[in-house]
Amino acid sequence: MRIFASLLIGSVLAAGGVAYAGQKSSKDDKYVIKTVGEPERCISRSQIRSTNVISDSIIDFKMRGGDIYRNTLPNRCSGLAFEEAFSYRTSTNQLCSVDIIRVLDQTGGGIQERNACGLGTFQKIEKTKKTADES
Repeated sequence: MRIFASLLIGSVLAAGGVAYAGQKSSKDDKYVIKTVGEPERCISRSQIRSTNVISDSIIDFKMRGGDIYRNTLPNRCSGLAFEEAFSYRTSTNQLCSVDIIRVLDQTGGGIQERNACGLGTFQKIEKTKKTADES
């Protein structure tokens, strides 16, 4: 009887863990995303105010003046969403779809560059908070 009870409890906990993992929300869940215009190959590095890593394949670049350009990487970039930090190097004042980013690993008291991932095109977007009826 004890073995059955232990197995039952283990099964319930395992099922609960799976359900919890499936309930993780996205950073975009609170917003309505609308694309504006055609995608662009490059953005001006000097105009980038900040970045927001949405997932392992999506980064929002917030520009001076308020515009937001979303870059959807052509492939998943492992560790990007967890670290929420990346670096890039270019020889011009442009960040382009042919450029490479590197995930910054901030563990162990230092910063190390890890996975190298290619960028996609930059799509201008508008983000507006969802209303109660859009949730």
